[in-house]
Amino acid sequence: MSLDPITLEVLRNRLDAIADNMESTLIRCAYSGIIKEGADCSVALFDISGQTIAQGLALPVHLGSMPPAVEAMLADFPASEMNEGDVIIMNDPYLGGQHNPDIICIVPVVHRGETVALAVSLAHHQDVGGRTAGSNPPDSTDVFEEGLCIPPLKLMENGRMVEVVEALIRRNVRYPDLIFGDLNAQVACGNTAAKEMVALLEKYGRDVIFEAITELMNRAETQTRKEIKKIPDGTYHFTDWLDNDGIELDKRIGITVAVTIKGSEVHADFTGTSPQVRGPLNAVPSCTLSAVRYVIRVITDPDIPNNEGCYRMIRLTIPEKSVLNPQRPAPVNCRAVTLRRVVDTTLGAFAQALPGRVPAANNGHPLQGHFGGVDEATGEPFILSEMGTGGMGARPTKDGIDCLFTDTSNAKNIPVEIAEATAPLRVCYYRIRTDSGGAGCYRGGCGFEKEYECLGDNVVLAHRGERHYTRPWGQAGGGPAATSRTVVVRADGNQEVVPSKQTVHLNKSDHIIMWTAGGGGYGDPLERPAGKVLDDVLDLKVS
Repeated sequence: MSLDPITLEVLRNRLDAIADNMESTLIRCAYSGIIKEGADCSVALFDISGQTIAQGLALPVHLGSMPPAVEAMLADFPASEMNEGDVIIMNDPYLGGQHNPDIICIVPVVHRGETVALAVSLAHHQDVGGRTAGSNPPDSTDVFEEGLCIPPLKLMENGRMVEVVEALIRRNVRYPDLIFGDLNAQVACGNTAAKEMVALLEKYGRDVIFEAITELMNRAETQTRKEIKKIPDGTYHFTDWLDNDGIELDKRIGITVAVTIKGSEVHADFTGTSPQVRGPLNAVPSCTLSAVRYVIRVITDPDIPNNEGCYRMIRLTIPEKSVLNPQRPAPVNCRAVTLRRVVDTTLGAFAQALPGRVPAANNGHPLQGHFGGVDEATGEPFILSEMGTGGMGARPTKDGIDCLFTDTSNAKNIPVEIAEATAPLRVCYYRIRTDSGGAGCYRGGCGFEKEYECLGDNVVLAHRGERHYTRPWGQAGGGPAATSRTVVVRADGNQEVVPSKQTVHLNKSDHIIMWTAGGGGYGDPLERPAGKVLDDVLDLKVS
């Protein structure tokens, strides 16, 4: 390497800073609450062959699936044919996306007339059409019910919107101004990256920058392999369960993995996982890739550069026609639920290989609910996405954190003020749920308890919960966390239990109460210091 170590480290941090600035630009410029408040978006810089150069501090659920999506987009629109002012979009889950609301956007980085890199963003759009507002029907039976499916297309050409593409999208979504506000935010974040990347190329020269990128990828691979070699060779098995698929509500869905470590290689084999299901809990292979990549990052050194080199030693086996490798047109909108259980299962396997290193299970999946309808007071359509948090699993040396988006879902909750300003709903209370974290020497984090009152009629809620029937597991003698629960209390006082995934119709004065799961505990509960137990009781975390 001709670069000196100081220059290499400076460039590493400059590339990371460009990616982080992309993320903040996207969030600041977004129109919808799910992005500007919930931060449900991700960004990365890619080279023109589709390898990740740097990733923003965003959602791991997206970052691992971007490479196959970029590969599919480059097949139709090669980087060599992209021009300044072009923008390519795609959301097809069967071409590398994950589900229809996630639109991937590529802005080329053009330096002296040549595309030299790609600024890529992925944003969860509030609605892309389909059967229910929010495009996440929890009981869909094919992908066509889940909204507009966009193949790789040019959204902009030479800096101008392609009118026929804009018209097609506007005609097929419920809130066209909202979606184009967010698409323009994605374009803005790409343009920000392009400007900063070009300035970096001008300062250091193209040869220096790309030598640094190659070296950073190789170092990431070397350092990651060094960490994996520390794990004892062998095969480690684990199985965990999803509540149901939204259709067959009493049928659990198993996720099984056998993780084999051999030297510095990792093979994750998901043979034995449940077959493809009728409901939208299916997850395309890019989801499993994201989950396993995330696990490899969290069990290795956090100081390793976060680029494609970290993942070169991973090999996956995913059976065809399984819930992790469905055939089109199987529904996939709830894929994040399944992806989270893949994380739990894979971490459960690594816990056997790395005793004392892996925390207890997190809450399993944050509650997500999409409220939609027409506000009777204004006559305007509305949509609100509830981004419900849960408890983090206890760690080998610390308690879990309360009410947090854990592991692959590095998003934020929706503030009460935004919820009440967006939809005809009132939040009656929003508080930590007592006794929801698993007991242990280190206590699992708590979930929340939240109650909404409906202020109008004909409000539809697409409710997507998890861990209603299985509990987040503890580690090293720690106890499991409490399960989730949701209840509708009708205006006449009658109560209805919502079975994890269901489309719920609400009218004026109906209430919906949500209890999210906590995280599992770590270690023998009898070893917890009495002072900490007293603090838990005084803080209403334990009864």
